[in-house]
Amino acid sequence: MLTRPLGRTGLKVSEIGFGAASFWGHPAFSEAEAHRLVHRALDLGLTLFDTGPAYSRGRAEGRLGRALAGREASSLVIATKAGTRFEGGRVRRDMSLSAIEASLEESLRRLGLDVLPLVHLHGPAAEELTPDFVGGLERLRRRGLFQSLGVNSFNPEVIDAALAHPQIDTVMVDINVLRPARVGLAARAAAAGKGVLAGMPLAMGHTAPRAWRNLGFRDAWYLARALKNHRADMAAGRRFRFLHGRADITGAQAALAWTLGVPGVSAAIVGTTRVGHLEDCVAASGLALPSDLAARIAAAQAQD
Repeated sequence: MLTRPLGRTGLKVSEIGFGAASFWGHPAFSEAEAHRLVHRALDLGLTLFDTGPAYSRGRAEGRLGRALAGREASSLVIATKAGTRFEGGRVRRDMSLSAIEASLEESLRRLGLDVLPLVHLHGPAAEELTPDFVGGLERLRRRGLFQSLGVNSFNPEVIDAALAHPQIDTVMVDINVLRPARVGLAARAAAAGKGVLAGMPLAMGHTAPRAWRNLGFRDAWYLARALKNHRADMAAGRRFRFLHGRADITGAQAALAWTLGVPGVSAAIVGTTRVGHLEDCVAASGLALPSDLAARIAAAQAQD
């Protein structure tokens, strides 16, 4: 597993990160299987693990902490979120400094850490990133609650606002073949010295042909979520079906190779509930995208 520097943080991260969220933290997915995936990720050389207090209906962060208990964590970059939490049956948003402070303290407890290596504000508004607010976060950093500060948003205006603050070290953005406009955003972030993490690098699997019959529970769960929240991406993904079915590279590896080839990207964070899928994704580290495939991707992107 290759590693890359995370902007100017001084941290290095594996090119492929593990997304501890979604169905991975769902109670229908067994604790033992979830732990097995994390342990296999560690064995494969992954050093970046991303989670959040609102993920998997509030269960993901604690599950990751239990999965990592007893494992050597000094070389790991465990990233979590602040500003959202799961409460009362829904995700609640609170970007007040007092709420963020309480969230960080809870994250430390759930993850079993003395300090959080990386914290991302989870979906702040651009106007919330004021000098006073960022200064307040710096005071929490000086308290020793976290080491590096980032912003996680799929809104380019928010990311551009974050780039203006030298105290913000990283950004996490949805970067995948369906989002070619993110290439320029990643370049601006890297030019500002920010580490860039690619969320949704597999485009939620929307480029792959779907088997609609005889779905297992986890696949039906993901399909239902896609139909509810990502119909436009499902439609756009059909143009990229050619990524799949090749003999020289799998569809997941092609998608990841494209994302990791975006200048400035430090790592691509993958969510999975299958060891075979994890291993397939890890094989994308250091993989060059075939030139003919890169040309077909560019042509499909130009149709937008």
